[in-house]
Amino acid sequence: MKVANLAKAKNELSRYVEYVRRGGRVRILVRGVPAAELVPVSVVASKDVEEEAELRELERLGIIRRGTGRFPRELLRPGPRARGTPLSEIVIAERKAGW
Repeated sequence: MKVANLAKAKNELSRYVEYVRRGGRVRILVRGVPAAELVPVSVVASKDVEEEAELRELERLGIIRRGTGRFPRELLRPGPRARGTPLSEIVIAERKAGW
């Protein structure tokens, strides 16, 4: 891994990007303190793998339950029809009667 201060990284950014594209890593320092790293894109994509592992662990512990993306077709069918007097009419009649 290469280390560069911010000013040098700004002045030679294209050189550092080419180095990272070949698989290297560059740590950027601001006043001697690590502030950022340039890493290949494939390394960043591995965070998705870490997140997936964390979700699997939470699922194993019973903290979460992930959906499958499928649902029963019965949910798309209309429900039963209401019969009798609508509730809104009952409430209006009660108010008129002074209840």
